[in-house]
Amino acid sequence: MGMATAETQPQFHVLAVDDSVIDRKLIEKLLKTSSYQVTAVDSGSKALEFLGLLNEEEEINSEFASFSPHHHDIEVNLIITDYCMPGMTGYDLLRKIKKSASLKDIPVVIMSSENVPSRINRCLEEGAEEFFLKPVQLSDVSKLKPHLMKGKSKENINGEINNNKRKGMEEISSPDRTRTRYNNTNGLEVI
Repeated sequence: MGMATAETQPQFHVLAVDDSVIDRKLIEKLLKTSSYQVTAVDSGSKALEFLGLLNEEEEINSEFASFSPHHHDIEVNLIITDYCMPGMTGYDLLRKIKKSASLKDIPVVIMSSENVPSRINRCLEEGAEEFFLKPVQLSDVSKLKPHLMKGKSKENINGEINNNKRKGMEEISSPDRTRTRYNNTNGLEVI
């Protein structure tokens, strides 16, 4: 029955990272209740391993570091991580993901039981989409959908622009239709 659901409607996949078993089980349950597919791991290094980034350190500056973020044949649409974890903090994980050529567009949400404004601001400035205070609630999980959609639309826009350049050029030369021109920074621009 679970397989039929996954086949009939697209399901977003969330990677949940938390060293606390209780918090990890809670976020996993909330995400599954909201119909997300969830992979839960207990550390930043295991998250990087799942994402295929554990050994990308040497490759980050390499021009060949643009491999697919679909390791293990599972596309991750969003990462939600605890801030305070032994070894690698959620902030460290966020920075590694945002520096990765292959994963930088995946939305990252940080969660913490400590309400420290400087920490929250630092995470948001570094690229986190949201900062949730624990315990995470169903109302928090409902705030994830727009970030998932934004990540999907970036992928779709990039794919469409790359695949439809010829069509766009035809529109420019057609005088009886709206003219479309490509803008290198953000896609299509109607003139």
